[in-house]
Amino acid sequence: MTSLSTPVSAARTHWRAHAAVLALGTFAVGTDAFVIAGVLPDIAGELDVSVGAAGQLVSVFSLAYALLAPVLSALTAHWSRRSVLVTALVVFAVGNAVTALAPGYALVLASRVVAAAGAALYTGNASATAATLAGDAHRGRAIALVILGSTSSLVLGAPLGTAIGSAWGWRSTMWFVTALALAATPFIALRLPEIARGPVVGLRQRMAPLADRGVLRALVTTVVAFVGIYMPYTYLSSIFEPATAGDGDRLAVLILLFGIAGTAGNLLAGHLADRVGPRRVSVAATALLTAVFLATPALRESFLVALPVVVVTGLFSFGVTTPQQHQIIARAPGAQSLVISLYQSALYLAVSLSSVLGAAALGLADAGWLPVFAAVFTLVAALTTWLDRRGESGS
Repeated sequence: MTSLSTPVSAARTHWRAHAAVLALGTFAVGTDAFVIAGVLPDIAGELDVSVGAAGQLVSVFSLAYALLAPVLSALTAHWSRRSVLVTALVVFAVGNAVTALAPGYALVLASRVVAAAGAALYTGNASATAATLAGDAHRGRAIALVILGSTSSLVLGAPLGTAIGSAWGWRSTMWFVTALALAATPFIALRLPEIARGPVVGLRQRMAPLADRGVLRALVTTVVAFVGIYMPYTYLSSIFEPATAGDGDRLAVLILLFGIAGTAGNLLAGHLADRVGPRRVSVAATALLTAVFLATPALRESFLVALPVVVVTGLFSFGVTTPQQHQIIARAPGAQSLVISLYQSALYLAVSLSSVLGAAALGLADAGWLPVFAAVFTLVAALTTWLDRRGESGS
């Protein structure tokens, strides 16, 4: 078990401020993850590769993140949490700086692996640190504040980074992300309370939660849920094409509303997870999302109708992340950083799978039916979460 070098009661009195500091880092990481898609054509043009090849930068980042998150968390588990977080942001910044400076495609591709390593090491530890500092009573709200950095990056960071890329080139966008990470680093180094090192144990022992069937069920449920969640989001433009009529401004409004609603949904879910239990919140969010997805084919023709549909979808989509992390921490309280890193790996795996499965579905049916296909996944996630009653006190 970890302990704080400062009194626990003192640190927990200021858990909101500590979580807000950690959210600065997740804002930088989230901006990097979301903004690449907005500058892909520019990257492809300057590096003289196809847009498809440039798109592999997103795939490589996601895959490297998924593979490295649990390994890096295990290898650094005996470090103090503050040292891990500062190191992670520095590595992340270096990766993005190399991307900005790289003269060719191969080095850009390699630099995305470095950036992913920093991101993978940071995000899981940030959530776990916030949960530790807040204590059990406020765990959900603390995690939600950290995740707020990611959701706000979708609303603010990614559009701003894309605008910078449009004005001064995609390399300026990468410098922007680098600056965000470096700006967050001193706040964490100077303001975050120190958390003592854990006992030095082997990598096999660090990976022990993987042998826990409850943890594995939670991770599988995470993959299933987020395949369903990200599939419609990835192909939002195709699904609501009848409503937008190909108008980029209308599509931008839908994406903006999705992000704003997601931010609200994340904060609400964190509050409810502490009050009524994360399991109930997860079930409700995925079940309601299933209903929205099933209704979407009949509600995508009118732009005015599409607006509330997207808002509700964003609200419930981001209402899943915090309670799921809350649950998985409760299953392995002695390995918080590791299980959260495993959770993040599962989430990024789901992002990759959603793109592939969504493309396959589009090859079989009209885009309007894609939410119905996604509803199968969210319904399965709702049912499996409801049936998994292990650790009822923490659910």
